[in-house]
Amino acid sequence: MSKPKADRTQPRTLAVASTAAAFAALACSADGAQAANCENLAGKAYGDATISEATDVAPPFSVTGKDPPTPVSVDAPFCRVQGTIKPSADSDIKFEVWLPPEASWNGKVQGVGNGGFAGSLIYIPMTWALDAGYAVSGTDTGHSGGTLDSDWALGHPEKIIDFGWRAIHLTAEASKAIVADYYGKAPEHAYFSGCSDGGREALMEAQRFPNDYDGIVAGAPASNWTKLLTNAVWSEQAVDQPNSWLSPEKLSIVTKAVLADCHGEDGYVGDPAECHFHASNLVCKAGQSEGCLSEPEDAALTKIYSGAEDANGKSIFPGYAPGGEAGQAAWALWITGTDPKRTAGTLMNGFGTGYFANMVFDKPDWRIDGQNVSDDLAVAEKTTSQTLDATDPDLTAFKAAGGKLIQYHGWNDAAIPPQSSIDYYESVASTMGGIQNLKSFYRLFMAPGMEHCGGGPGPNAVGGVFGLLSPSRDPAHDVVAALGHWVEHGAAPDFIIATRYLDNDPANGLEAQRPWCPYPAAARFLGQGERGTAESYACAAPAQ
Repeated sequence: MSKPKADRTQPRTLAVASTAAAFAALACSADGAQAANCENLAGKAYGDATISEATDVAPPFSVTGKDPPTPVSVDAPFCRVQGTIKPSADSDIKFEVWLPPEASWNGKVQGVGNGGFAGSLIYIPMTWALDAGYAVSGTDTGHSGGTLDSDWALGHPEKIIDFGWRAIHLTAEASKAIVADYYGKAPEHAYFSGCSDGGREALMEAQRFPNDYDGIVAGAPASNWTKLLTNAVWSEQAVDQPNSWLSPEKLSIVTKAVLADCHGEDGYVGDPAECHFHASNLVCKAGQSEGCLSEPEDAALTKIYSGAEDANGKSIFPGYAPGGEAGQAAWALWITGTDPKRTAGTLMNGFGTGYFANMVFDKPDWRIDGQNVSDDLAVAEKTTSQTLDATDPDLTAFKAAGGKLIQYHGWNDAAIPPQSSIDYYESVASTMGGIQNLKSFYRLFMAPGMEHCGGGPGPNAVGGVFGLLSPSRDPAHDVVAALGHWVEHGAAPDFIIATRYLDNDPANGLEAQRPWCPYPAAARFLGQGERGTAESYACAAPAQ
């Protein structure tokens, strides 16, 4: 095993200037109270941020991201500001701010998060925010590449810091200063929305920079990055043992059994917290070979459900919830693969290998095979945890600043175990005096049948970053609108109505809707009405 690298940790608590002071420091080149035109922003500096291009854009216009390289149409006019932030000699943080015409600006700014190892701006949610009248910003977090690419981190500790927390924070500061310069006034409110790594970025902002944003949406956050990717090593090792590989066909057998045991009448488990599925019941009986699991397959399944454990059997990180094994973006994509000889091609294998090889050990040929998860975790916690992990349970400063936080997580998530969101929420409750003390500023919504950041058999469209747009932008259906309504009008969301489109394609029309409820409540079918109608459910406390 390689020796650990030098400590890359950063202080858990960072000094944060007031919003007013940040504007004063960053808008050093502003020409006064008069709003600037777009071209005049080019060449200006805002702290460590420098504007390279500022261009008036008129539709029709399209922009192509890097991952995936798909053209994104933008139907609204805007001023496109492109710049670079260099807080260190090895930093090269690219960012953009899109500014709608003043007549259509809603007076607010929204930052959008990234996914995976980042490496590019995600233009689709920037377009959605622009359409809603926001000035919107995004960043590549300091490097260029695909979401699975981590080679950039090898030997570049400053770039790891940029990815971990610095790029998102500095982009928030720069974007608000640019908005103030362009419109001649500061934004009335600032919001951030992210899922997956963007959810980690969201919680990082709430924990370390409580004055950056008034409201934050954290979807399926990869917040405990260090232990999440240790769990990836654990899960990949589980299916890579002799005769342990779980084929897509075997996963379908498991999901069918889970649905039968746990009231999955709608094609998904309504409340997995009350699902007590025993995988051992699927082990083949004597003479049975179809519709069952071998003992090695059952052992692998049990390990994936349990989550990573140390040598003494103590939990390191929670495992995955029963019910999300089979599906288009389920275990075969993320954990088990579609070929027993190519499990190294799974997404979690790629993330786990990339993290430990390029961020922890500086060893490009590091592989999951034969690794000791406890030993590797110990090294990872010394080298990267304080740079990458957003696990601080003390949100006192964010609450005191008036911040509001909405977190959501799909129960069918095959990338980030949904229990990890519950564990973080409960850790905040424990730190801050109980769940009752969180209700005024922090709510968690668990989404039955939703996969990673969207999709899956359950209603899943609520807007956000990676998910599908909601059928309307009102606070009852759209998570960012719900956040804004909470911040601006003091109305906390008692539910969010999620939508499932036929085949998860909005062009095919609405198929079903269901409320998401604030944890620990869950939606209960009232016993009458259509199961695909939101009005047929009510949020209720968990059964005792």
